Amino acid sequence: KRTGAHPLKLDVTSTSEIAQAADWVRERFQSLDVLVNNAAIDYDTWQNAATADLGVVREAAETNLYGPWQLIQGFLPLLRKSRHARIVNVSSEAASLAGMGGGTPAYTASKTALNALTRMLAAELRTDSILVNAVCPGWVATDMGGPGGRPVADGAASVVWAATLPDDGPTGGFFRDGRRIPW
Repeated sequence: KRTGAHPLKLDVTSTSEIAQAADWVRERFQSLDVLVNNAAIDYDTWQNAATADLGVVREAAETNLYGPWQLIQGFLPLLRKSRHARIVNVSSEAASLAGMGGGTPAYTASKTALNALTRMLAAELRTDSILVNAVCPGWVATDMGGPGGRPVADGAASVVWAATLPDDGPTGGFFRDGRRIPW
């Protein structure tokens, strides 16, 4: 019986590295139970939408949106072979349209698009019994989050919750600490 997590380091903007990672998983395990898309860059607090450097916005979209999208496409055949597949997209409450204001345009727009992708995939993959959800870990004390945020374990708890949902659990939702938050 296969158990446990097996992390792989890869550049989510590299299609060749994604293909190599999918091959690695296919050769060793033949299927994939959980795909966590946790990549994020460019928390651009120095910008606003009206004058944003669109090069920074494009760079953020490559990692924060297209990277997860490519990973999902690359690993979908392996996820479909699992009896309990889960896709967890790590987003941000900053991407909630309900409470959105100005600032951090590259990060916010790319994570908002990731939320839209989450909804689309949840609808499309429902018949495959693949649960697809977005989670907000909150402000976490990481290299990107900086000091003063939640401990990493507290932020990771939302990811673990979504990754271990029961088969009749929610799909197409946006959650923080196991509770639904508005899109």
